[in-house]
Amino acid sequence: MDLSIGQLSTAYSKANLNTDFGVKMLAKTMDNNEQTGQEIVNMIDSAAMERSVNPNVGANFDMSV
Repeated sequence: MDLSIGQLSTAYSKANLNTDFGVKMLAKTMDNNEQTGQEIVNMIDSAAMERSVNPNVGANFDMSV
């Protein structure tokens, strides 16, 4: 398999572009996950605040089948 310098250069550029794209997508995913985690923490804090104001709300679960 004989490849010219131009073909090698093109292949190398494509590989770098794919790597750069993958890194940027991973960074964006990590940012989204961090934001989602922070929102979950805020929701838990809100629920804790509700329990401190109304400690009996949600304490019992009645189920009949």
